[in-house]
Amino acid sequence: MVGLSLTLSVIVWGQKNPVKTTNLTPYSYQTFNCDNKGYFDASKYEKEEIDGVNKLLYKYNGVHFDTNPIFKLSSLEDIRKNKEAHLENLEKQYLEKKEELYNLKVINLPVWKKLYENAIQTFENEYELNKEEILAFSDPSTLKNSKFYETCREPIDAISSPDREKMFASWKAYTELKSKNNADPQGVMNRFNTKFNDPQSEDYALIDMIGLSFHNCANSSFRQKRDQDEGNMYRDFDKIFTKLKRNCDEP
Repeated sequence: MVGLSLTLSVIVWGQKNPVKTTNLTPYSYQTFNCDNKGYFDASKYEKEEIDGVNKLLYKYNGVHFDTNPIFKLSSLEDIRKNKEAHLENLEKQYLEKKEELYNLKVINLPVWKKLYENAIQTFENEYELNKEEILAFSDPSTLKNSKFYETCREPIDAISSPDREKMFASWKAYTELKSKNNADPQGVMNRFNTKFNDPQSEDYALIDMIGLSFHNCANSSFRQKRDQDEGNMYRDFDKIFTKLKRNCDEP
């Protein structure tokens, strides 16, 4: 009887402690030139959270809007003539991308939450910058109300001033500064002088002052600088997975 009792106890104990099942779930993702396959622990993460971080790192870590830069007089004429169409296209992109971005779910850790906050701020600022530029090419005075006025006061004051000589002076100073970092500084100034003496010199000035001077100033004010922390985030994302294998294209 004692032996039978012990045997039954062992059987019951065994039933209360079943063999642990694995929580590893397969996951595939693409990096810049690699196909990656690994497994994540489903008891720690949800696939939707990983998808969200993946998009922040590889989809929303760059330029968000498909717009045509203005470098030629023909492009300037087009954006003035079709200003409303350009604004509508920008707004359409904004609403579509905002719906996806604002509904992302990310892993609840400080590093990923901060990345998400930065992505939203960059997205909103980039939208505003594109909108301001479209309007300014038709009416430079609109930049007086720019969101980036405090940061980019000097180029904005020159662009929006009714005194065109002030804008020309700022244009020349900007070009001279830019030429110093060019392999052919004299060539840069020669091209400037050709534009400066052209009957449409004011339009050439606006192209450079809005599309380069103002744009670069405003863009650098909100664009996250690439640093060591960014590289660490890519590595942290890879560490989520076990048995990670990469198949990379040759550079």
